[in-house]
Amino acid sequence: MFALVSTCLLGGIGFYLNYSLQREIAWRDDQSLLGRLEHIQALLDESQSVIELQNRPQLYANMLGNQDSLLWVLNDQGQTLISVNPSQLPLPTLSHSQTAQLGFDEQQQARLAWRYVEHNEQGLMLIAGKLLAPREQMLAAYRLKLFVILVIGSLLAFLLGAWVSRQGLQPVRRLARQVESIDARRLHLRLADAELPTELRGLAYSLNQMLGRLEVGFGQLSRFSEDLAHEIRTPLSNLMGQTEHTLRKARPLEDYETLLASHQEEYERLSRMVNSMLFLARTEQPQASLKQSWVNVFELTEQLFEYFEGMAEEADMALINEVGLNEQAPQAERALTLVWADQDLLRRALANLLSNALCYGAKGQPIVLRCYEQENQQQPQSPSSWIIEVGNRGPIIKADSLALLFERFYRGDPARSHSSQTGGLGLSIVRSIMQLHHGQVCVTSDDSGTRFMLEFPSKAE
Repeated sequence: MFALVSTCLLGGIGFYLNYSLQREIAWRDDQSLLGRLEHIQALLDESQSVIELQNRPQLYANMLGNQDSLLWVLNDQGQTLISVNPSQLPLPTLSHSQTAQLGFDEQQQARLAWRYVEHNEQGLMLIAGKLLAPREQMLAAYRLKLFVILVIGSLLAFLLGAWVSRQGLQPVRRLARQVESIDARRLHLRLADAELPTELRGLAYSLNQMLGRLEVGFGQLSRFSEDLAHEIRTPLSNLMGQTEHTLRKARPLEDYETLLASHQEEYERLSRMVNSMLFLARTEQPQASLKQSWVNVFELTEQLFEYFEGMAEEADMALINEVGLNEQAPQAERALTLVWADQDLLRRALANLLSNALCYGAKGQPIVLRCYEQENQQQPQSPSSWIIEVGNRGPIIKADSLALLFERFYRGDPARSHSSQTGGLGLSIVRSIMQLHHGQVCVTSDDSGTRFMLEFPSKAE
């Protein structure tokens, strides 16, 4: 490409130089011919007659001085009084004009300048010319030189372009070698961008950022595999241990029934875990889609409260639904609260949060669910978002644990792991659901309690 661009540039320059030289030579020849006409007319004015000028040819022979010049002086009858015509060109037929004219002869072999003048009451046609052949030969030789220069310049551009591109791409090759040395076991390595040119530092920075994300992702995948193996090993160990213990000797029918009931619990636990993992896998697919509509949050939460009412009574907790309540509306009336979301996924996310609050909340303390509109503080012109908040009173979650709550199989209280209905995947499912809605989930924990907040963006108009 560099050689092609250079060839086009050199060709354009050569074309311009040839055109400019041709125009310049033609202009100079025209000026020379007009000057000759003036000189011949001056000689006629100084002479008594044309005959005297004919007898003194040295006066105009010095003016011509080469084989490519032409000169004719004709009278009114078309008779040639003076003729300088080395090439024996036929006499051109020209119009009588008292102003100097420029043109070509009939055979396009010469450039002519002519003028009709009065001398001693006699009309004379003055014609000066110059053959075009020497000019064309000179221009042809010049064009040949330009073509040779163009070919040589193109070859040099190709060779120098290859060398320059090879030298310029050395940092890219070094960068490629560094990238090739990084694999799944060396994701901690980063690309050295200090020695790279400015044009590649942005690329190296982006690649380093990508490597950082891959390292975090591989770390999460490795921890997920370990946690998954641990979670599956526990029920399998229970099943195998109980079965081996029971099969050591013959036992009554009631013992076998108890064993099957225990196995059923472990199977249900494994089933819930597998279903949760399948749900996470489906929601993380790029082609995952939502069936969004306007969801009445109060009606949805009332249905969930009715479902969790028995579990709340066992845990001595009260479920309080404050959706739609505000200072302007009386306690008996609730404002209509609608959120643009997938109703089934929203129900599952809230169910996981309520189950988590019932599992880890303090006994005798209420679980409060709110929904309110929140404006964007950083960009006031942006549309506001809807927040669904689930809060409860319980042990304060440490700051280092808050960032891990949404990791798969993470439990804030390992001692109560068996009470979880989601196998440590509940909050991970909540985060995946919010990512599908292009929203986010966050959590805060302090002396006033722990609050999980689902932020749904407003529907785009």
